[in-house]
Amino acid sequence: MSTGATDRADAAEGAVPTERAVPTERAVPTEHAVLTDHPDATDRADALDERLRRWRLVLGGEEADGTGCSLAGRDAAMDGALSALYGKGGKARAGRERSAGLGASAPSVARWLGDIRTYFPSSVVQVMQRDAIDRLGLSTLLLEPEMLEAVEADVHLVGTLLSLNKAMPETTKETARAVVRKVVEDLEKRLATRTRATLTGALDRSARINRPRHHDIDWNRTIAANLKHYLPEYRTIVPERLIGYGRASQSVKKEVVLCIDQSGSMAASVVYASVFGAVLSSMRSINTRLVVFDTAVVDLTDQLDDPVDVLFGTQLGGGTDINRALAYCQSQITRPADTVVVLISDLYEGGIRNEMLKRVAAMKASGVQFVTLLALSDEGTPAYDREHAAALAALGAPAFACTPDLFPEVMAAAIEKRPLPIPDTDIGSPTR
Repeated sequence: MSTGATDRADAAEGAVPTERAVPTERAVPTEHAVLTDHPDATDRADALDERLRRWRLVLGGEEADGTGCSLAGRDAAMDGALSALYGKGGKARAGRERSAGLGASAPSVARWLGDIRTYFPSSVVQVMQRDAIDRLGLSTLLLEPEMLEAVEADVHLVGTLLSLNKAMPETTKETARAVVRKVVEDLEKRLATRTRATLTGALDRSARINRPRHHDIDWNRTIAANLKHYLPEYRTIVPERLIGYGRASQSVKKEVVLCIDQSGSMAASVVYASVFGAVLSSMRSINTRLVVFDTAVVDLTDQLDDPVDVLFGTQLGGGTDINRALAYCQSQITRPADTVVVLISDLYEGGIRNEMLKRVAAMKASGVQFVTLLALSDEGTPAYDREHAAALAALGAPAFACTPDLFPEVMAAAIEKRPLPIPDTDIGSPTR
């Protein structure tokens, strides 16, 4: 199956079941006649009809689709919306030529956007919008305010808008900021509470005390520290030294540096990292610094109170100089033992590779907890430089992809200086 057909199949699979006011005409397969004599013939025939309908939507109705199924009503309209994006030619139902394309005008695209929002669930709409931008080159139409008001906003759309930021006219920027703000606020609602709770617990556990109250005793560490006081005859340990959890005060306990690659392939990671940066900066016990880079380095820490400002301060695209970015981050570290540096990059380095690795080794040797994320997104396994990932792993700085839902756990582990929860499926990850 071709790429276009595969994409169409994915979209059609998510189609909302529809009612057909007008029965469809079909060339019924022979097996259908056999099924009518079965006690459950009606149910099985309906199931076969639905299966043929779905295959017809997936295959697009060309002569070779083999279903013998025609569409009417909402199904026909749904098929038209799919064909505008994924069609490859062939004859339409009424003998008209059919080919992919939404036309060059914003009104035709706006109508198509309205159609797909009518016939498909939000998650499928977002995929189809992304495919339309990639396959049909509709990026320039997003520079029109009326178009932005019609689209279904998601992380990928935000990435596209940020890449168009420099070309965006002033009349569109206000609408674009509103779209970006909506996505950012939705992400904050989803991620902020759990992130704060997870990291607050990690900060509390990292503040060890030697005279804890009973409910603050860290029993695992207490037992490990007192094994030499084991009494065989009583089969028990006499703990001469108690180790407990402290309670993080309002003073700064940890320093976090988010160092984000803003090359074009990292768009979704930039969006998520900016949101997490804003959440971390709202916690008084964590001093957060956010640095973005391509071949230049920009410190956006003073904009962390508004992640939308952070995002519009980025410039997606361009080259990559990880070494220069790490040199800047290293210069900002004043308390290495209490610092976590998170490098978010696909590791395609355009700078000096050996210097980059030396900086990572030096930071780790000074006590910095160094974390390398190949991506911070839900997009699956990313493309990345495997040689650099292996070199970092050899330095004790494993590189792996991380979903937004896993990120709080990764940060909590780094704060507590315990093994990171590395997904087992990541090829570039070393064993724990």
